[in-house]
Amino acid sequence: MNAALIAGLRAQCGGPRDGALLRFSLGNALLADGQPAEAAAELRRALDFDAGYSAAWKLLGKACLAMDDHAGAAAAWRRGIAVASQRGDKQAEKEMSVFLRRLERE
Repeated sequence: MNAALIAGLRAQCGGPRDGALLRFSLGNALLADGQPAEAAAELRRALDFDAGYSAAWKLLGKACLAMDDHAGAAAAWRRGIAVASQRGDKQAEKEMSVFLRRLERE
C-alpha cells in the first residue's frame, strides 16, 4: 500500500500539482515507510515551496531524528517554532517545543 502511495505521489512531482502539500505528503509517506533520508529531502523541497509550512518543519525534525541527526532535528524544530509563532499556529509551536526540550535533555 505505502509503495503504491509513494509511487503515485512521485508521479505527480514536477507536474501542475507539485507544491508544498504534495512534497509534504510524499515526505510523510516516505518517513512512514522507513526512508527518513528520502523523507527529509522531500520535506526540504516542501519548505522550498513554502518556508512557512510549520507541519513540514515538524516532520523534517522527526525525519532528522530518525537519521540520528540531532543537530538537524533541533535546527528544524527551532525554525518551525519561529514560523509557527509568526503564523499563530500555537499547537504546532507547542508540539515542536516539547520535541526540542526532550531532545535537549538527552
